[in-house]
Amino acid sequence: MTDKINPRLAFFKSFVGQKLTNTPSPAGNWLAGTLLDIDFGYAKVEFLIRKEFCNPGNILHGGISSLMLDDVIGMANFTLGSEFLMSSINLNVDFLAAAKLDEKVIVEARIVRSGANLNHWEAVIAKESGKIVSKASSNMIKTHVKLSDLGL
Repeated sequence: MTDKINPRLAFFKSFVGQKLTNTPSPAGNWLAGTLLDIDFGYAKVEFLIRKEFCNPGNILHGGISSLMLDDVIGMANFTLGSEFLMSSINLNVDFLAAAKLDEKVIVEARIVRSGANLNHWEAVIAKESGKIVSKASSNMIKTHVKLSDLGL
């Protein structure tokens, strides 16, 4: 996608092909997706739908779906190299199809607009067949917290 490399992008590139269980996101580590691809303003992660991700009908719970979308957007946001923590200020999700227990889904997040204080993102969850399960848009705002103060 681009030849822009920064330390945070390089950090995540070292995880391509691996299960994500040792990242700065405890919630993302619990999801334990596999990083398929990452670049400047882009991330692609595969998840296996586990029992604890499901509602009583063994279908992916909307809250977990939203967590997947938000977490992959957050990971992709790190690739932009900001020195400040950015936080989601909204997450608009459309649930379009069911994903069932033991299915694999792929979450892709892309930057739409990067600004000085606000980044706008789009993300999609799709089945291996390409059928869209859900899609989201989100805005992330720059905080006054330096990532270096968090040890990141």
